[in-house]
Order: sequence, then structure tokens, then C-alpha cells
Amino acid sequence: MTPEYAVVVPSVGRPSLETLLRGLSEQELPPVEVVVADDRPLRQTTPLAATAGSVPVRVVRSGGRGPAAARNAGWRSTTTPWIAFLDDDIEVPRDWSAALAQDLDQVADDVAGVQGRITVPLPASRRPTDWERNTAGLEGAVWATADMVYRRRALEEVAGFDERFPRAYREDADLALRIRDAGWRLVRGGRHIVHPVRPADWRVSLRVQAGAADDALMRSLHGPAWRERAETGQGRFRWHAATVAAACGAALAGLTGHRRTATALAACWAGLTADFTIRRVRPGPRPGEDGWTAEGVRMAVTSAAIPFAAVVHRARGLVRNRDVPTWPPPLRAVLFDRDGTLVHDEPYNGDPALVRPVDGAAAAVGRLREAGIAVGVVTNQSGIGRGLLTADQAGAVNARIEEVIGPVEIWQICPHRPDAGCTCRKPAPGMILGAAAALGISPAQCAVIGDIGADVAAAHAAGARAVLVPTPQTRPEEVDDAATTAAVAADVEAAVELLLRGDRRTETATGRPAPAPEVVVPS
Repeated sequence: MTPEYAVVVPSVGRPSLETLLRGLSEQELPPVEVVVADDRPLRQTTPLAATAGSVPVRVVRSGGRGPAAARNAGWRSTTTPWIAFLDDDIEVPRDWSAALAQDLDQVADDVAGVQGRITVPLPASRRPTDWERNTAGLEGAVWATADMVYRRRALEEVAGFDERFPRAYREDADLALRIRDAGWRLVRGGRHIVHPVRPADWRVSLRVQAGAADDALMRSLHGPAWRERAETGQGRFRWHAATVAAACGAALAGLTGHRRTATALAACWAGLTADFTIRRVRPGPRPGEDGWTAEGVRMAVTSAAIPFAAVVHRARGLVRNRDVPTWPPPLRAVLFDRDGTLVHDEPYNGDPALVRPVDGAAAAVGRLREAGIAVGVVTNQSGIGRGLLTADQAGAVNARIEEVIGPVEIWQICPHRPDAGCTCRKPAPGMILGAAAALGISPAQCAVIGDIGADVAAAHAAGARAVLVPTPQTRPEEVDDAATTAAVAADVEAAVELLLRGDRRTETATGRPAPAPEVVVPS
């Protein structure tokens, strides 16, 4: 029996997405669904074109927070036991799904993930450029999420991708290390994908140096030996640091009148820069081959600039990532849905006299205050957009709610009609992201308590934790989905206690109970 799987694709709307989705629609054993995590900034409201023939495609917004956050938003919204992560610029052959099924049929119970093989086509008429060779490095990369399938239980145990990695560079290696540290195994499978080289301008080799900041985060999280453990190779940063030191030393010696020292250090800088340039030019196009002149100029210019860019990014990463806590970060705020969760639902209520808190609401909010956890409310109020009540009336109702349950640090209200296409109305993540920003914390430090599936979906999209407290109006399928993708509690007091003690409904691959997330008092 073929294991059920979903496909998650982070995307910012590149044209190659259509090619991937078309390839998935042609598979013999298609996924249960394809989730495209639209990671464009929320200000971009034009719908993302995403269709895959007969395969269901669902788009979730993740707010432009990077591929790690986008992948989390995607997989947390699915219910399948396996999730296949694919990049939006790859191509899947027609037998990819059959090979995936064979990979999954052969795995043992302690295997958390299976990597696919990556092929990068290079030009046959000339030697590859520096950027083409950089892309071809994916063929030897380990645990690359260009094609990596993970077991849902393992992802839940380690809380998915670390969203503090803002770019597609080290977030996959970090996840692999945490998965293996939890007692799981990762293996290589037999399936393969094709990863064409994306078009890139001449500055691309400078932009990728931003990954040096991620290296600093990896060192902080996994220690100085992280490269050996993650099998990434040593890189060239030490040579870049020496090049920058020589250049800065030459400048300083010249300014202080030490001419001989300045000349020697300048010669050292020139030699290191020339060596780096030659190393990059030698494997590339030869004289007479297409693009040789332009590639040579690019290599000369960027080889002089790359060491400085790498050192600046590494320094920035070291400063930013000192003493970072393990993932996931501690809980700092709980955001409640309003109607049906904190107070009984009175449709389009503009009358404070109709406010009736649900049983235990005041006690639940008080419990959070005792623990030093911020309290917020995120509520859809489409009655404002429909003209059924005013913003002032909604504000009066909110003020009354604070009178009966206590003060609320942050209110986020969506006044739009359901058909307005906004990015704040749940299940969109806008209000949760806005609340986190207003509180000065990350979305991963927030939890959402609500009574319908839209509350849970908004939490997933924003990267927050979620607890569903069902009411008679909650659909059974929403409860079933929340039981798989989030957590379900009988009432708001139980939901708060669940969050405060840390709900870990899975065990490690070795059978050991997983540690509960830490809860801390905000400073």
C-alpha cells in the first residue's frame, strides 16, 4: 500500500512553479494534495497562479518570512503521515511518484526522512560558469529540501524548520541535525529530480554571501563542529577573513606612515585576491567559448568584493545570533479569537450589554498573566465592512470585554468583508503577524486559541502554535484536522494550561518522551 503524502512547495511566484505543478499532475501516484506556500510579502495581494490539473492545490500565505517559515506553514496545514518538500524551480520526471512510493515502502520505523537525488543539467557546448557550478553543487548536497520527504511525526517532534533562518541555505541542514539528535535516521532514496540552473545577474555570487550569517547561527546552535556533523564541507571563509585582514592592515599601515608594512600587506591582499579569482576562472568557460569575456569580468570584480561581503555578513550573524535559544522559542504571548472563544457569539454585535464571557475565560486570561504571558485578541469583524456596525461600536464591545476578563495587551481587528481579498482576515496570517510585531516578538513565540478551523489555519500560516476549543458550531472535520495538525482542548482554561505546560503528543523515535517547550516570563 502506497503511503499517503502531501507535497509542500514554498514559492514567491516564479514562472517555474507552473512547470513543477504540471509535472506533479502527470504522476502515476499523485499526492493527496499540493500546498503552495505563497511567501510573497502580504502587501502583494494578486492571487498566485497555482493549478495542477486533477491534483488538489491549496495556497497558504506565509507573509514573506523566508522558505523555512513557508515550509512550516505548508506542512502544518496538512494531515498526511508523509510530507514531500520540493522547490518551485525543479522538474519531476513522470516516474517520480512511483519511485517515491518505493522509497517509502522500504523505510524502517525509525527513519524520519528520505532524500531524493538531484540532477543539475549543465551546458554541453562550453564549460560551466561559476553560478552554474554553484547550482551543480546541489547534486552532492545532503538533506537538501529541493526534494526531501519527511515523516510528520518527526517534524512535529522537533517543531519543524527553524524560522530564524531567513533564506534557503542552512535551514535544511539544521533540521537534519535536530532530527538525528532526536534519535531518528535519515536515508537516501532512489528517486530523482532535475534542477535547472536559474537565470541570475552578475551580482548573484555577492548576494549568496548573506549565507555567512546563517553559518554563524549554525555554530551558535550546533557548536563549532557543525560542519562535520552536517557534512557541508569547510568552505573558504578563513581565506576570506585573511584577505580582508590584509586589506584593512594595509590601509591602516598606510594611514599611520608604515609604508613598508603597507606595501607588504597590500601585496598579500593582491595575491590572495588573484588566487581566489584564478580558482573561480579556471573551471569556467575558456577563451573563445560563449560568454567567456563576460564571465572573466564578473569573476574579477566579484572575487575582489566577495571576501568583504562574507566577513561583514558573518560578523552580523555573530552579533545577532549570540546565545540563541533552541528551537522552538519560548512562549511569550497567547492570542485569543473573540467570538465563540472568549465571549459567547452574538452575530455582528455592537452592543456592550450583550457581552457574555464564556465559562473560564477570565480565569484563563488571569492564569496567563500570572505566568507573565502577554494576552491578545485577533478577531474577524466583517460586520464593520458589511455596514452592520461601526468601528466605534466594535471598540465599545472590546472595552466591555476587557472589563469582564481584564486588560488585553494587543487587539487586532479585521473589519473587511470576506470577499475583500485582504490578508488580515483569518485564515490569513496578517493579524497574528501584526500582533507579534506590535509585541516585539516572533510569531513562533505566539499561540492562538480559537473555536474554528480558520483560527488554526491562521496560526499555521503565521508560524504560531494553535489550540482549538470546539463549540457546537465547530465542524467535525475541523476538530479532526486540529487533532492531527495542532491540539484540541475542552475549554479555554484547558487550552491555556496545555500551552503553559507544553503539549508534546509524540515521542521520539527511541520511545523517549520529547521535552516540553519552555515557557518564560517576558522581560
